[in-house]
Parts: sequence; C-alpha cells; structure tokens
Amino acid sequence: MALVDYQVEGHVARITINRPEAKNAINPEVACRLTDAWHSVRDNAEVRVAVLTGTGDVFCAGADLGRLIPLISGSRSAEDEWDERMLADRTILETALLREFDPIKPVIAAINGHAIAGGMEIVQGTDIRVSVPEAKFGVQEVKWAIFPAGGSTVRLPSQLPFAVAMELLLTGDLITADQALGFGFLNRVENDALPIANQIAQKIASNGPIAVQAIRKSAHACLGVNEQDALKLETEISAPVFQSKDAQEGPRAFMEKRVPIYRGK
Repeated sequence: MALVDYQVEGHVARITINRPEAKNAINPEVACRLTDAWHSVRDNAEVRVAVLTGTGDVFCAGADLGRLIPLISGSRSAEDEWDERMLADRTILETALLREFDPIKPVIAAINGHAIAGGMEIVQGTDIRVSVPEAKFGVQEVKWAIFPAGGSTVRLPSQLPFAVAMELLLTGDLITADQALGFGFLNRVENDALPIANQIAQKIASNGPIAVQAIRKSAHACLGVNEQDALKLETEISAPVFQSKDAQEGPRAFMEKRVPIYRGK
C-alpha cells in the first residue's frame, strides 16, 4: 500500500494515510499523494463523497518535522522526486491540508486516533467528523516556535468557542474527543469510527449529488456573511439545482413510491 491509499467503491472515495510507523506524519510524499487524491475526488464525476482516515492508532501527527519543515524552510535540499515536486509547487501542502483547495464533494473524517498539528488542520477542512474515544486534538506548533499555518488561526476560532480556540492555539494543549464533541467540533465519538463514517457517506451518496454539492457550497460560502448577502448567495447557488434532471427525478420517485435514481445531471 502506498503512503496514501486512494480507492473508490461505488460513489464513495476512501483516502487512507498509511505511514503508521511515523504516526502518519506528513512528509513530502504524503503531501503530494494527498494532493493527488483531493484532485481525484474533485474531478471524478462518479465520486459523490470522500472518507479520510489513517492507518494504525494515530490519525495524523501533523508535518514531519525532520523532512517536511526543513525542506520548506530551506534548511535541507531536495533529495527525491517528492521533494522536488513540493519545491516546484508551493500549493501542494495547502491542498493536502484542504487549506485553500475545495474538493467540491463532502469530506468525512474517520478519526482513528490523535489528530495533532497538521492532522488537526486537515480535520478542520472536513465537513463531518467521527472520532474514536481515545483521540486527542490540538495544534502544538507554538511549542516548537512555528506557526499553525494550515488555516488554524482562521478556522479554529469559528469552529470552537473563541476562548477555547485561543487557549489551544497559544498553549499548544490538547483536548479529548469527548471535549471536542462537547464543543461541537465532532459529530460523533464511536469505538470504531470508520464504519460509522462509511454509513454516513453512503447516506450522502444516495442523495441527489447536484443538490448535495450545492448545499455544501452554499453553507461554506455563507459562513461569516451578513444575512441579507448570504440569502442572495443561497438563491444564486440553489437556483440551478431546481433546473436539473435530478430535481425532476426526486419528486417523481417520491410520488411513485420508489427509490430515486440520480445521475448528477
């Protein structure tokens, strides 16, 4: 299995970070392969939802401090094709962390263990989150005199209570899965996260894909926007949905008491 395994079953893509001996830390190869996976999710019309998880008992411990950060900071030179690719395209890490890349489709995190630093930042870029009870969450970059630049200073204060976010950002402390659930950062805490994440993915994949993507787009676009402007955005984004063939199929299937067949058209 590659350091990032990408598989598609039906309409669900599963992305697995597979570097358990290094706590699934993100080195240049993992970053590049995650970037490729997110592009595949976005560009494959058959994919309607993605599930992200890790191998072993850690979801992702963040950036590889011995390989990735020294490469970015210039304290080590490129040594292989992955290093060279990262240096040639500075957007790779941002895409890997879902910082400024929109996969268009919903992303569900099946958090199999600790999500720390960059691992926590990937989670912030997902839409739905299921975690095992023993997982802990936080951004510890400040402890090593570096910046959590994967979006944490922007997203955490809106995804957690402000004071909680600031304490995590400035102390580098961790919170438990139960605490994260209580703060609304997680959807569920389950003994085995992946099967539950897959169940949610199947539910989403059975819905009208055009509607799903538009609903997600509107929810993201309207964050932080005043209500009047947000309602205008919602109207703009929702209008094409009603013109789709799927929007004809859904009500027809309801009236005929059958399962709808959506084709994303």
